[in-house]
Amino acid sequence: MALWGHPDFRRLWLGDTISQFGASIGSTVIPLLAAGVLNATPFEMGLLAAASMMAFLVIGLPAGVWVDRMRRKPLMIAMDVVRATLMLSVPVAWWLGLLGLPQLIVVSLAVGVCTVFFDVAYQSYLPSLVGRGQLLEGNSKLQASLQVAEASGPAVGGYAAQFLGAANGVLATGLGYLSSAFFLVRIKTVEPAPERHADPHLRREIAEGLRFVFGNVTLRRIVACTGTSNFFHGVQSAVMILFLLDVARLSEGTAGLLLSAGGIGGVIGAGLAHRIGLLVGQARMIWLIPLLTWPFALLLPFASAGWGLVLPMIGQAVTVSGIVVYNIGQVSYRQAICPDHLLGRMNASIRWVVWGSTPLGALLGGGLGSWIGIVPTLWVALTGSVGGMAWVLLSPLRTMRDLPSAASVDAHG
Repeated sequence: MALWGHPDFRRLWLGDTISQFGASIGSTVIPLLAAGVLNATPFEMGLLAAASMMAFLVIGLPAGVWVDRMRRKPLMIAMDVVRATLMLSVPVAWWLGLLGLPQLIVVSLAVGVCTVFFDVAYQSYLPSLVGRGQLLEGNSKLQASLQVAEASGPAVGGYAAQFLGAANGVLATGLGYLSSAFFLVRIKTVEPAPERHADPHLRREIAEGLRFVFGNVTLRRIVACTGTSNFFHGVQSAVMILFLLDVARLSEGTAGLLLSAGGIGGVIGAGLAHRIGLLVGQARMIWLIPLLTWPFALLLPFASAGWGLVLPMIGQAVTVSGIVVYNIGQVSYRQAICPDHLLGRMNASIRWVVWGSTPLGALLGGGLGSWIGIVPTLWVALTGSVGGMAWVLLSPLRTMRDLPSAASVDAHG
């Protein structure tokens, strides 16, 4: 593969791999810390889950404009350093006997703000680093790193919480963000200067990004699919740890092991995505793979200790492998058709919807968990998430095989 010989992509890839590993541990141990140590209720767990994603809804749109006005690499470095500082405050507060649920919520909210800027800059930076012709390969490799992290991080985080204490596991997250900043600093490729608007206007520039996304029928369907699934994933996130610990009666380590099964499937999906794109078509895989894999998520509520973990773990692995292939396909599609000067706003507009829906779902999940119970809420979440695929099944992607070029796409068609 061509990108193996690209030194700066290797630096980006290595830093991202370590950072994702730390973030995966953090996403496991912080809910475990809240539920197992701080005795959070379902509603409080919903608040914590919502806090980590709320920034996408609140500042996602202006973030895209600001990212398009500045060089992306320095912004990414700054956000990594701030995220590291915030996460390292958690174990420090724990050692001093000062840690409480309000600090976890505030840290999650602030890290979410940094993540909004980092992620929008990150997806907008990749085309200038590797070129549009290598986007599918680049996204496949980066997704492979993410999935390796998600395969190992929850298990490591679960057992770290069980044997070392959940607060100490957050150290890995802070160090992961610092490593990402270190490798980004070492990238030597000169980033093109951002395009300057003669008359910059925040509201007008936000509207330009929104028109590009929602004026294109295929992008609209992709956004609706991802947004619907993420909304119900937010519902799931509010009750997931409580289901595993209180209903399925799993230990913290075993709960992490079950969550890691999805990461293993994700590694397989990321490794096969490039070949799947060549075999069935880079556009066709966006709807075909979810149809074949996402329904396996419905095995999760049958989880129990011992052999009762087998089918849910298989279901997690198959489902997440399909999610990863879908994500690689849809991210590559939107990067391929978008002009350079709109990349930040395009990514921000999409993330405003698809990630902004997650905290709303988490708040609903916390309320439903308290009202109808944990298991019924989990069924609502999984059924809704799987049903999100209907948007792409009924989209123009059904008549396409491969990704179009930017020049061949009408932004209003």
